[in-house]
Amino acid sequence: MCHLQSSHTVTSAPMQVHLHGLSLSLWPRKTPRHIYRPSLPLYAIYPAHRSKQETRDTTRRRAFSGTHQPLTTSGTPSTDACDTMIQITRLSEVSGRYKALLLDQFGVLHDGRRPYPGAVEAVSAAADSGLRLLIISNSSRRSGGTLDKLAAMGFDRRCFEGVVTSGELTHRFLTLRPDDWWLGVGSRCLHINWSRRGPVSLEDIGLQAVADPRDADFFLAHGTEALSLPGGGVEERSLEDLKALLRGAAEAAVRAGTTPPPLVVANPDVVTVDGDDLVAMPGALAAAYSSAGGPVVLMGKPSPLIYAACGEILGLNPSEMLAVGDSLEHDVAGALAAGVDSLFIAGGIHAQELLVQREGGGESVGVQQPSTQKRVDVEALQRLVSNLHPAVLSAGAARGVKAPTYVASQLVW
Repeated sequence: MCHLQSSHTVTSAPMQVHLHGLSLSLWPRKTPRHIYRPSLPLYAIYPAHRSKQETRDTTRRRAFSGTHQPLTTSGTPSTDACDTMIQITRLSEVSGRYKALLLDQFGVLHDGRRPYPGAVEAVSAAADSGLRLLIISNSSRRSGGTLDKLAAMGFDRRCFEGVVTSGELTHRFLTLRPDDWWLGVGSRCLHINWSRRGPVSLEDIGLQAVADPRDADFFLAHGTEALSLPGGGVEERSLEDLKALLRGAAEAAVRAGTTPPPLVVANPDVVTVDGDDLVAMPGALAAAYSSAGGPVVLMGKPSPLIYAACGEILGLNPSEMLAVGDSLEHDVAGALAAGVDSLFIAGGIHAQELLVQREGGGESVGVQQPSTQKRVDVEALQRLVSNLHPAVLSAGAARGVKAPTYVASQLVW
């Protein structure tokens, strides 16, 4: 349970914040502490019941403490960044270094169906310690229903200061067209959508779905299960069919000597957890299109865009935030590029590769067990980190940020 105070501060005028050419208005309010009411919002922000003073009171935060285990092996690490990763068992060991957590959802807080052991308690304890918590999610959905879903899983919605999803950024940029590039994107799109997981509507974006890639100004990927039809509804297509469609469109444009239409990706993740399974996400389509010469615009992690939005919302520098996620290619790589420290959770999409049973712990299947029963396979993690793009690792090294800064099997306080 989050024990949060409320503020009685009221101001007569909003504070103006400018982000990527968009003007945002911030209104401090009575309880809840403040609600962002942006004139051109890039994100959805939700009520927080902490007072501003309590949020900024660093004396209530746990001091940096605990015994940390550097990740080492008998062999030579494949990248220098691996030498300085710190293995921790609890978030409280390092939380005192930061003012805010940028929390991924899937693979960190829950598996899409139920919360991970210790995650609900970790969120409440982190908020009670004075940390500001912001959900940062590669979800193709808009931000609006995120806290409702978390509350249904047992998380206290008062612990979260807000939500930023890649789907929200996609919606805002396509609606507001903040610069010349977005103004020139056009309105006719080949829309790759969801079917069984629930289609995303184009009605409130002002876009027109087309059936033929040759008629599209651009391509838009919200899902991986279907194509939106011009008259409404969707037509289910397999993932391989959709990849082939995109590759064919890119190759045809290249043969004709023209630039393929851009693919705007509302969820850059390649896969996500769904219970004990992994489900393909739009990032898999982006990889296929890019490999055929098609230009891709990623609207979430690892793009710096979403981290810039988080920094504006919280009013914090990158060094004051800790990004927590389970994807090396998205959460860790994105944090590196943005100059943000990262806590990599090995029990998410990489659980089968990285988590092994501790000695004497008995047999285990999946990740729905206390993290104390699992340990991280260090050599396997180092191999995965070495596969990150060299430019990403170089960018992190130049800013003094490691890949990742910390690693834990699951999120516990």
